[in-house]
Amino acid sequence: MHWQEVHFNRSVNALVIALWLRQGTGMDTKPETTGGRPAIPPGLNFDPSQFGKFMMSHGHTGFIGMEYRSHGVNWVELALPWRKDLVGDPETGVLASGPIISLLDNATSMSVWALRGGFRPQVTLDLRVDYVRAAAPGKTVIAWAECYRLKKSMAFVRGIAHDGEISDPVAHAAGIFIQVDADGWARAPGEAK
Repeated sequence: MHWQEVHFNRSVNALVIALWLRQGTGMDTKPETTGGRPAIPPGLNFDPSQFGKFMMSHGHTGFIGMEYRSHGVNWVELALPWRKDLVGDPETGVLASGPIISLLDNATSMSVWALRGGFRPQVTLDLRVDYVRAAAPGKTVIAWAECYRLKKSMAFVRGIAHDGEISDPVAHAAGIFIQVDADGWARAPGEAK
């Protein structure tokens, strides 16, 4: 995935999160007063199943067809059904790496909010994805990710992508998310802290 595509995908997902916040909380914050982002009310709960349903029908995740599957206290499972337009090599039918990276990025990110029990803005500091093998053509890729350590300003995550058998992974992921101050999330452009 090219860096411009990654930046675009994260921008689109930020917009989708902003829409979810507005829809799910009845916020009426005017975008011009908050830099385009809604204010995040204190104690906003995070339900991965509800967020997944919304997120998977909008933005980048909706476009590539990601699906919510399940979650626990500190983990989330998402799926990416095989589609011809997501194939990276038409001769073999193998999925491109970009959609699998997006799947792992979303699953690891959502695992942080699941463990936190609430939504809080965050940015990806580092997400390393190691490919073990190509995904089997025609098969759904499943990402299982967990937040195994939550600090005040950082969250440590890991995940596995597989195409049916978790013991035979397609890729492993490990990363760190930086927790962003929610007050700064909705600050108007040029407004001092």
